[in-house]
This record gives sequence, C-alpha cells and structure tokens, in this order.
Amino acid sequence: MKENIIGVDIGGTKCAVTYGQQEGNRVTILDKECFRTSDVTRTIEQLKTCIRNVMRRHGLDAGNTRAIGISCGGPLDSRTGVVMSPPNLPGWDNIPIVGIFEKEFGIRTAIHNDANACALAEWQFGAGAGTRNMIFLTFGTGLGAGLILDGRIYTGTNDNAGELGHIRLSDFGPVGYGKCGSFEGFCSGGGIRQLAQFAVKERLQMGEKVAWCPEGDPERIDARLVAQAAAEGDVLALEIYRTSARYLGRGLSIVIDLINPEMIVIGSIYARNENLMKPYTEEVIAREALSHARRVCRVVPAALGEAIGDYAALSVAANA
Repeated sequence: MKENIIGVDIGGTKCAVTYGQQEGNRVTILDKECFRTSDVTRTIEQLKTCIRNVMRRHGLDAGNTRAIGISCGGPLDSRTGVVMSPPNLPGWDNIPIVGIFEKEFGIRTAIHNDANACALAEWQFGAGAGTRNMIFLTFGTGLGAGLILDGRIYTGTNDNAGELGHIRLSDFGPVGYGKCGSFEGFCSGGGIRQLAQFAVKERLQMGEKVAWCPEGDPERIDARLVAQAAAEGDVLALEIYRTSARYLGRGLSIVIDLINPEMIVIGSIYARNENLMKPYTEEVIAREALSHARRVCRVVPAALGEAIGDYAALSVAANA
C-alpha cells in the first residue's frame, strides 16, 4: 500500500519541501519546491506555502497524508518538536515548529536533526537497508553522526547522541567542533582545508611552489581544490587525504569497539573520494579495532548521493 508523506528540509542557505510516496522500504519522490532561507518568520511562512502548493497539486489532505517529516540542523528537541538556536539558523530560538505545522495542516509531524535524519534515510532507503545496528557519518562541512541501534534511531537523553565530531583524536591538529585535534578537525571539509593550508604554508616558506594553491594564497584553499589535486595524483594533496583517512580509521575504531555496529555508512567527502581514503582507513581499523567487532562491521559510502537531504526529511515522516 502506498502512503503519502511530505518532507521538509530546513537549511542555513536553502529550504526544500518534498512530496513522496512510500511503499514498504521504497520511497518515490514525486514533487519538490525549494527557496532560499531568510528570517525565521518569512521562512516558516514560505514553508507553509510550499506545503500547501504540493498538497493542492497532488490532492493531498489530512486524511490521505501519513505525516510531515522535518530535517533541521540542531540543537533541537525531537520529543517536543522545538528548534533551539542552531548556529546556521539565526533567530530560530525555541521555535515549536512541529506544533506550528500540526496546527496549520492537521497532519502528524515529526522532527530530527539532519545527521539523525540522514541516518534514517540511509538505513531505510540507502546503503544500510536491512541492517539493525548502523552508524551514519556526515563527513561534509562538519562531522556529525546518527545512530541506528537495534532497529531504531537512538537520540540519547536530550538529542545529543552521536556527536562523534567532538572526540579528541590528537593533542594537536586542525580545529573542529571547538576542539583542536578533534575527529571533526581531521575528518571534515573544514578540517581538510586546514590540513592543506598548514602543509602548503610549509612548502611556500621553504621556497617551493604548489600548483593548486590559488595565486600562492593558502587562505583560498578549500577541500574541493585538495580533492581535485589528489584525484590528479598530486603528491602533497594525496598525503593530506592519507592523513585524514588515517584519523578516520582511528575514530571509526573507537566507534566499532564501543557500539559494535554491523555497518558504518559515510557520506559526502568520503563517498566521493573512497578510492583515496579506504585503504588507509582500513589499515588503521585492522590495527586498532577489536577483531571480533571489526570482522562483523562493514564501512561503506552513502548510497543516496546528492538527494540525501530529500530522503532524510521523507524518512522522518516515514518513521513518525
């Protein structure tokens, strides 16, 4: 039986409303509207308008729509449905977004932070389908994680479970999550950028040139440039990716020992550059993780690609 679900993805730069139909462990995306995020009041009104538009076009109402799912950056309270001042959403201070939507549309509404929502999506519709214990790592601008434990999302006491990016892996290193040498510091777009800037500055001070450094200015380096140079075989860029990959292995070894998952799914930068990172990550896991736990855990790239934000919001609705 097909069920109608609506997904709402609230981001710092853009928002999207997606309409899908779920049938078992499959979901088909049928419609989508996007707009740029603005102030909180205007954004909420635009979200309402987009939801109304989608519902009108497809004959949806409170009687034939199972749920609305919201994916949003944290912090938030998934139990009360309140968004609590996310750093990328200025003005979203204790906004009861679930209550607002339920009052407006009369449809059950649920919310999860974006990492948890992505974990649900990969578990239900992507690489982790069929698993009971799965960890999802974002590995994008930052490093967030969502935990699927014993066949359900685990959010912790106050939605702070899975903040793996805050784990310190070294006393020194790039800064991520407010802590130098953190998991996020080594394994994120921002962390790779810092690693590259340090390495390039060292080369420049020794009188060497780095072909992929824009106009000799390390401050203009970003993770995309490093990835491109590494894909073209640049020795320095490859070493930067090896460093990130080895620290990824350290972090994953902790996760494997602590949680004993059957699968770890990693998105964004890792998914796009698995061939550059996997051998070094696995080398460290083989050395550091407990053998019994290591043997039953597979580390795989995310399967939903650039559409994961749409699937994430819909998966929150599917699990509401």
